Amino acid sequence: MAAALRCRSNTPIMVSIVSYPPMHAAGRLITIEGVDGAGKTTLAEALASELAARGRAVRLLREPGGVRASEVIRALVTDAALTVGARTEALLYAAARAQLVQEALTPALARGEWVLLDRFVDSSLAYQGGGRELGIEAVRELNRFATGGLTPDRTLLLALDRASAQARADARGQTPDRLEREGAAFFARTGDAYLQLAAAEPQRIRVLDAGQGPEQVLAQALVALADLL
Repeated sequence: MAAALRCRSNTPIMVSIVSYPPMHAAGRLITIEGVDGAGKTTLAEALASELAARGRAVRLLREPGGVRASEVIRALVTDAALTVGARTEALLYAAARAQLVQEALTPALARGEWVLLDRFVDSSLAYQGGGRELGIEAVRELNRFATGGLTPDRTLLLALDRASAQARADARGQTPDRLEREGAAFFARTGDAYLQLAAAEPQRIRVLDAGQGPEQVLAQALVALADLL
């Protein structure tokens, strides 16, 4: 839009006024959280199919990863052969997240897509803030810088007891990565941090019973997203 202004000489000056929309006004960012083995990937894939069937443009991404630079960081941060300090770990996750936001999330949301993201900032708040005991607020501030303040429209937190989650993870037959090799105390702190986050933001974070079957969990997710659909 152009507007005519006048200087002191009364000569019209044309000034272009550009109106920028909110960061993700057109699309929706839905994040899926929980400990490994809770069923995040299964839910993300089922939810993507359901939303696509309802006519939504859907993009499914994961963290850390989703774009090339972030996938490289993923390989580094999950490498069980490496020793990585807690602060280094938090910074690596934030760096991968910053690249994903810039390269994939912001453009997709601007195009009006529904982005289903397997993990986002809440994972760092729970795992590094809680599990690594760096402090939720310290990790939150780091990630606020990394994401430019991007916040999910809705977060689905899959709640599952540690024993059940571990059994599911073991059933996959995959070699545990660096974080998956942590002990019970670490995962207890991580789980407690997730519940703390959910209690603080009940409107955004909806807790789902991940102990149910995939179809029932999907049904819970759709109820939790009903106001956005």
